[in-house]
Amino acid sequence: MALFSIDGATKLTGLIGSPVTHSRSPAIHQYWLQEHTINARYLAFEVAANNLKEAVKGAAALGFLGLNVTVPYKERVLDFVNSIEEDARYMGAANTLIFSGGNIHAANTDVYGIVANLTQDGRCLAQLMKRVMILGAGGAARAAVAACAQMGAVEIRLCNRTLENARALAKTVQMPVEIVPWHLRESALEGASLLINTTSLGMKNTAALDLDLAVLPPDALVHDIVYAPLHTDLLQRAKTRGNPVLTGIGMLAYQAQKAFELWHGVRPAVTDALLVMAAGNNT
Repeated sequence: MALFSIDGATKLTGLIGSPVTHSRSPAIHQYWLQEHTINARYLAFEVAANNLKEAVKGAAALGFLGLNVTVPYKERVLDFVNSIEEDARYMGAANTLIFSGGNIHAANTDVYGIVANLTQDGRCLAQLMKRVMILGAGGAARAAVAACAQMGAVEIRLCNRTLENARALAKTVQMPVEIVPWHLRESALEGASLLINTTSLGMKNTAALDLDLAVLPPDALVHDIVYAPLHTDLLQRAKTRGNPVLTGIGMLAYQAQKAFELWHGVRPAVTDALLVMAAGNNT
């Protein structure tokens, strides 16, 4: 079914961040808008750091239903909101803004996205959550730590290039988190049941993630939240050595599912057809 023509009743949502040109969020949301015949559009906006407040306030003033927020603004955007839901407050980061009656409400659907993606095909959580190794300490890492704690992780190791950021993140979680210095990241893979890369390393036009997988157990799941390219260097090397792998496109789709529901009151389905479309040519 064709999309509605743009008219005076067309609602707007979108994505702000820097960069955003790689994002598959517009394709995902437009797919669902068409599927549910909703008269709305979802657009991506590259926003400079010194224009962030004006961009958020301006979108609210223009009658947008809301915005998604991506790197590097998930933490900073909380300075410009009127209310914050518990998940966003707990993580100190928001990836979804809802505008209503002049109010800017901050939410975080990343935890939902990670949990849904890791459990969508019936993986054994008891096995998966024995020893989790997470790389990064930004907004996505906060979501990964919170998601794994929610799923009952026995042990979480957190490794980041800036040690102070990892320590600060660990303090937000109500369970012990082992901080691993970046230069020890490879030896810390020993005994891991799940490895999650939440850094931007490996994304198109960035350096690859420098990580030797030699001591990683062959049955450990390797999950990279980077989805452009879909099959990152990390995932390709993990798959070559026999590890099960999980791309980032599912997490993106599931977090989008919840954001879509918050804006439009409809929970769309994450189907194989949607995931194939969302992956596009980002191989």
